[in-house]
Amino acid sequence: MCIRDRGILVAAVAILLGSCKISYSFSGASISPEVKTVSVFYFENHVQRGSTVNPTLSQEFTDALRDKMKSQTNLTLTSEGGDVQFEGEFTTYKVAPLAITGDQAAALNRFTVTVRVKFTNQVNPDQNFDTSFTRYEDYPSTQNFEDVEQNLLEKIIEDLTEDIFNRAFVNW
Repeated sequence: MCIRDRGILVAAVAILLGSCKISYSFSGASISPEVKTVSVFYFENHVQRGSTVNPTLSQEFTDALRDKMKSQTNLTLTSEGGDVQFEGEFTTYKVAPLAITGDQAAALNRFTVTVRVKFTNQVNPDQNFDTSFTRYEDYPSTQNFEDVEQNLLEKIIEDLTEDIFNRAFVNW
């Protein structure tokens, strides 16, 4: 190939690539351009009696979901009346033995949290949902739950907010 042909080829490729529009999204979110605002209401703790109760659960989760909306979208957070809205309640917060050893003692315990989420999309109502999301973390039964609870809860909240975000905006 002669130098002139290489120059023409390089110019053609440059023009072709220059006319392409590539859009990247780190979150993978697909949000309608008409959606401008989001409301995340306080998630009440309605865990059944007899279960472990964490007094900071509702606030920690609500804050985490709001932070997720602010960091992963361009939506404006509003206290009410958002184009998309999240509301709900916690229904499960429990620890249960998981793996029983030969001496009938649990080798592992499972910490489980379930949150029911109602998602309302005012712009595209066919995307609305009312679904429960559950996440859990296992830990050795030799550890005291109170000693590991906060670390486990942080991981569970992170996973729950990711699941909710994906269900609302990534359409999985």
